[in-house]
Amino acid sequence: MKRIVIGQSVVEWVAARTREFGSYGAAVGFGIEDNGKLIAGVVFNDYNGANINMHVASDRSRRWMTRELLWMVFDYAFNQTKVKRITGLVGEGNSEARRFDEHIGFRLETTLKDAHPTGDMLVYVMRLEDCRWLGLRHEYRKAA
Repeated sequence: MKRIVIGQSVVEWVAARTREFGSYGAAVGFGIEDNGKLIAGVVFNDYNGANINMHVASDRSRRWMTRELLWMVFDYAFNQTKVKRITGLVGEGNSEARRFDEHIGFRLETTLKDAHPTGDMLVYVMRLEDCRWLGLRHEYRKAA
């Protein structure tokens, strides 16, 4: 059975899969467990009042993404921390992350030439006014 978990263990799990050991600093992690095993996580860090960075990792299956998790992470960012935008940084060589970001509504904002080991760093953004997941509030607000 799937359930949402929150905590430092999710941050560490995502960091291990994105090879970001120790560089997240203060961070918040939301994850999905399936039968007690973490299968995906979303980490927020580098909050500055207007922006927060988002990192996502999974066990590479497609069975982890739930509408409840999407609502919860975007509700946290936009309604609880009150940011205007969420930033996702993706190496140009990571086509799977690019496809995921675009699928959930992130838009490519700019490209930083030669800023990633795979080439360019792509800067994706989700703005409050573009986030369709907040419309799920009525379904999940009781659970949060």
